[in-house]
Amino acid sequence: MASTSLFLPTTAGAATARRHPFSSLRTPYQVSTTRLHRAPRLVVVSAAASPAAPASSLDALIFDCDGVILESEHLHRQAYNDAFAHFGVRCPPASADTLYWDEAFYDELQNRIGGGKPKMRWYFGENGWPSSKIFETPPSTDSDKEKLVDIIQDWKTERYKEIIKSGTVEPRPGVLRLMDEAKGAGIKLAVCSAATKSSVIMCLENLIGLERFNGLDCFLAGDDVKLKKPDPTIYITAAEKLGAESKNCLVVEDSVIGLLAAKGAGMSCIITYTPSTASQDFTDAIATYPDLSNVRLEDLKLLLQKTLVTG
Repeated sequence: MASTSLFLPTTAGAATARRHPFSSLRTPYQVSTTRLHRAPRLVVVSAAASPAAPASSLDALIFDCDGVILESEHLHRQAYNDAFAHFGVRCPPASADTLYWDEAFYDELQNRIGGGKPKMRWYFGENGWPSSKIFETPPSTDSDKEKLVDIIQDWKTERYKEIIKSGTVEPRPGVLRLMDEAKGAGIKLAVCSAATKSSVIMCLENLIGLERFNGLDCFLAGDDVKLKKPDPTIYITAAEKLGAESKNCLVVEDSVIGLLAAKGAGMSCIITYTPSTASQDFTDAIATYPDLSNVRLEDLKLLLQKTLVTG
């Protein structure tokens, strides 16, 4: 299998140089392509609420799915590589082996670009549209390029569902308890994910259970919005559907992409990082945790309340 290179070749005749594969990526919410030093971890301690603050300012708790409810990066990567092998995707087209995204490259890719189709569009745009069993010669029209991406993504989604349904995947520590605490306290609960809707539904039904899934006050996936994270549209839409002010919503994310989306929507955000996101810069998060096992709802209420009073 052909392993993706972390550097792209220079043009013929140019001086030998190496550039990072994400150096050409530009979005309105640009994320640094440089691996950052691990941000200091914030330890939350109980503090007396300000006399001027309301008894509770937390109206809605919003979870991302991939990386928050479950550690899924390696599962998505496996599904993509299985799809590339299934369709004989060769990129660049002259490659002798099928495309293979290794762990180091995929960590960078999934932390820079949200959504499966945007990942492929960017990668093929940078490295040349591939040959495959779908198109023997690389697609040249926009419609054929979209057809290629759609077919690969649909197959990848079904493969990902098979992996989740295998019963070997569990939710991250503390997630279910925190969801139950929020519902029990009358706080609105939502899940907002950039992933394909059918994939997220299947994940949630299998990992949090039908009762919790059906009890969500809002559920949005990548299919429901035109722009993916780090664009804030998905969180702005969630606030509208929940009937909550953005300042009274708290988002649980695992990456700087999600953090930027939450902040762009005017929401506070806590981070529960994964091994692939642990070294990102989470300075703008109001708290950072390795997981949610020791995080209680009362901690989050006090944290948001303090943020609103001092913010």
